[in-house]
Amino acid sequence: MSEFLLLTLAYLFGSIPTAVWVSKYFFGFDIRDFGSGNSGATNSFRLLGTFWGSVVMVVDTLKGVVAVKLAYLIPFYLDHETQMINLQIGLGLIAVLGHIFPLWAEFKGGKGVATVFGMTLGIQPIVALCCVGIFLLVLYFTRFVSLSSILASIAFPIFILFIFNEPEPLYRIFAISVGLLVILTHQKNIGRLLKGNETKVPIFKSRQEKYEG
Repeated sequence: MSEFLLLTLAYLFGSIPTAVWVSKYFFGFDIRDFGSGNSGATNSFRLLGTFWGSVVMVVDTLKGVVAVKLAYLIPFYLDHETQMINLQIGLGLIAVLGHIFPLWAEFKGGKGVATVFGMTLGIQPIVALCCVGIFLLVLYFTRFVSLSSILASIAFPIFILFIFNEPEPLYRIFAISVGLLVILTHQKNIGRLLKGNETKVPIFKSRQEKYEG
């Protein structure tokens, strides 16, 4: 199996528009037409409620995990650690690209945070779990998915560069790029947070309870 075929599969996996399909088939609307206009976890929690928002987040995360695990289909990389990590990063980034520009949803997707987390979980699970711990802690106390994503993403390069001291140069560059990319893609959210009008997600509430309460 060639690397090109794996990259194609990674893009197709990443292109699965979880939030779009869930909103259309279970709620009768396109999530991209409401809220922030994104088909990511933040807008899903806001519009679809805790349960379906969690489903979207989990599936979008699995897209990143599956993408990087595709590297194991080529036996050569099993005995070459550096090349394996480089290929996994490439596959993961292509999956993230698929999430942001999904083939199955008119190339209009989300911001890719959950899929980035998934690829990190597939490559270096300890770092990923540390980041998800920060995400959940911030989410629990603030109810802001955007703020949780931003702080977890900033923590990611800190863990890679200073705490775990990852030696692979490409992975270090990737970690820094993720932190910067998430900040850039959340400029509107940062603006709303600073103005105090960012929407909190209905954690531990159903969609119906959200609008009734």
